[in-house]
Amino acid sequence: MSYLTLRGINKIYPNGFHAVHDFNLEIEKGEFIVFVGSSGCGKSTTLRMIAGLENISKGDFFIDGVRANEKGPRERGVAMVFQSYALYPHMSVYDNLAFGLTLQGVDEDVIDRKVTNTAKILGLTDYLDRKPRALSGGQRQRVAVGRAIIRKVDIFLMDEPLSNLDAKQRVTMRSEITQIHRETGATTIYVTHDQTEAMTMADRIVVMKDGYIQQVGTPHDLYFNPSNMFVAGFIGEPPMNFIDAKLKHGKIKISNNEIDLSAVADRSVLEKYENAEIAFGFRPEAIRLPGKEDVSKSYQLSCSVELTELLGDSTNVYVDINGVKSILKVDPHDTPEMDSKMEFAIPFESVYLFDRQSERRIRLKA
Repeated sequence: MSYLTLRGINKIYPNGFHAVHDFNLEIEKGEFIVFVGSSGCGKSTTLRMIAGLENISKGDFFIDGVRANEKGPRERGVAMVFQSYALYPHMSVYDNLAFGLTLQGVDEDVIDRKVTNTAKILGLTDYLDRKPRALSGGQRQRVAVGRAIIRKVDIFLMDEPLSNLDAKQRVTMRSEITQIHRETGATTIYVTHDQTEAMTMADRIVVMKDGYIQQVGTPHDLYFNPSNMFVAGFIGEPPMNFIDAKLKHGKIKISNNEIDLSAVADRSVLEKYENAEIAFGFRPEAIRLPGKEDVSKSYQLSCSVELTELLGDSTNVYVDINGVKSILKVDPHDTPEMDSKMEFAIPFESVYLFDRQSERRIRLKA
C-alpha cells in the first residue's frame, strides 16, 4: 500500500450535493501531487477531507496503511497552508512562526533554533521583528509556509497558496515551494486552478472536473497524452485547438482541405469511427510554416488572420479556419499581418482525434 491511499472517496453534503465522486488515488511518500481544475471541481473539498476538516461521506482514507477516516487533523500529522495567509496580525513574524511549537510546549532554545533556521530557508531573517501588516504579500505567504514547515510534519497540504500574489511573486514562490519540498522531503498535496503552477511544480497532476478525476499523470503525460478533450484543453497555454469534423472513408474535411488520416491511424480505428462526429485537435505551438520548415509529413491548412499578440519570445495568432476560431503560436519574426491569409501545417505526430460524443481521445493506433 502507498503512503497515502484514497479509495472510493465521496463527499455528499446534507442538501444532497455530490461534490466528489469515487475518488481513487495512491500517493507515494515524498511525492508532490497537484490537484488542478476549474472552480467548483471538488479539488479543495478533497484536500479538506485529507486534512480531516471535512468528513468523508463514503470511502476509505489510509495514512501509511492505517485507516484515518475518523482521525482529527492533529492525529493525521498534517500541516496546511490556506489561500488566506491566516497570520496573527498582533504577533511578529518570529511569534507567528513559533506559535505552534509554543503550544506544544517545546523548549525555548529549540524553538529559537527552529525559527532561525526556517527564517533563513525562507529569506525572512531580516523581518522576524515585523508584524504581518509591514510585509508584502509574498513575504506574508512565506511566513504562512514557514509556519507549516517548522513543525516537521510528514504531509503538507496547500490550498491555492499563491492566488493572492501578483504574477512576479507567484513565479518566485513557485520555485521557493519546490525547493522547500526538496529540502524537507515531505509528501505534498497542492491545490490550484492554475495549470502553469501544476505543470511546473508537480511530480504528478490530478485533473478534476465536476467532482470526478479526469486523468492522473506526470506533466509530460498530460500534455502529450491527454485522455479526453477536457484535459487536452485545460493543460497547455494557449489551449489545444479543436475543429469539429466528420470522419468518412478514412478522411475528414477541414476548410478547403481533405485530410487523409490513413497516414496516422490504423485501418481498424478508422473503420470503427466511420461516419462519427469527431474533434480534430492540435496544439498552437505544434504548427509549422511552409517555406520555412519541412512540412512533407504534415497536414496543410489555410486560415484568415484576425489578431496577433506579441509576447516577446513568441506571437499568438488568432485565426479563423473556415468559421472555426483557433490560436497559432509562431516565432515573433514570423508574425503575419492582420486581415491577411496564412498557410500553416500540422505534423502528423501532432494530431489528436477525439470522439465528439464521449469527448474521449481516439487512439490512432489499435
